[in-house]
Amino acid sequence: MLKKNLRWLTVFVLLFIFIVLGSSIKHHYHNKLVSMDERLTEVSGIEFDKKGKLWAINDGGDEPNLYRVEPDGKISKTVLITNAKNIDWEDMTQDDFGHFFLGDFGNNDNKRKWLTIYKIENPIDIKGDSTSAEIIKFMYPEQNSYPPKEHQKKYDLEAFVFYKKKLYLFTKNRSVPFDGETNLYRIGAYAANHQAKKLSSFTTCTHHEKLCWVTSAALSPNKKKLVLLDSQRLWLFENWQGDDFFSGDAYQINLGTITQKESVTFYDDNTVVYTDEEFMGIGRNAYLIKLDERRKVPVQSFSD
Repeated sequence: MLKKNLRWLTVFVLLFIFIVLGSSIKHHYHNKLVSMDERLTEVSGIEFDKKGKLWAINDGGDEPNLYRVEPDGKISKTVLITNAKNIDWEDMTQDDFGHFFLGDFGNNDNKRKWLTIYKIENPIDIKGDSTSAEIIKFMYPEQNSYPPKEHQKKYDLEAFVFYKKKLYLFTKNRSVPFDGETNLYRIGAYAANHQAKKLSSFTTCTHHEKLCWVTSAALSPNKKKLVLLDSQRLWLFENWQGDDFFSGDAYQINLGTITQKESVTFYDDNTVVYTDEEFMGIGRNAYLIKLDERRKVPVQSFSD
């Protein structure tokens, strides 16, 4: 009975979204770029290579595959990472040379101690249909139990970027009660066992956690803009000091509606592409927005 009631509640919520927020949804789908291939029902990371080709990964449960996606949304190449496992792949980023990093660090229950990032060569240089990866491991030194107490469940992770020879991690908060913080950590971008260093934190919201969980991150090619994604908006950061992305200016950009948005990347310094997962026949699309054409709402408060 509980499962049946939950299904009906989900349907009711979706109907509410379509009826009450119809104009927003229309605006949202105006930004639709393409429907993704049917094999990409749970896209959790996207990245453009140095030739402008889009690559994607699926969430946990898929094979350890990297997919090249054509402008029509179809998969044209599949690359198997032979020494990898897809426990919970959640995001992608790349370094200045075009090497890709694939984050196997989803940690819903906060039970995983050592988390993994796979580093592979620039996909442009992969001639066949498989490759092997360098393996980067890391843990959070503040976490002492697996899982921790409910109010300490701040060690899920779905977002990271490469910046100045380091990897920067943005946690997904599952604390109860929910306090809205996403923590910023730094680790090395090379194969080793790393202790993640906490740098700062930022509060998205303190209620309706599913609306403001951080699910992906991206850095502009000129390294001057950072975006974090949640189910309904982008968080845009600029003018930060050093490598503390939360130390500068912050803005919210409303994306029009609520869907399960899980991946974001920059195409150029002003153009952002993001995707959502398929849920009850809704989603599995890529969308494109121009940052200079969207209303940016300044964020006044930070948590350090």
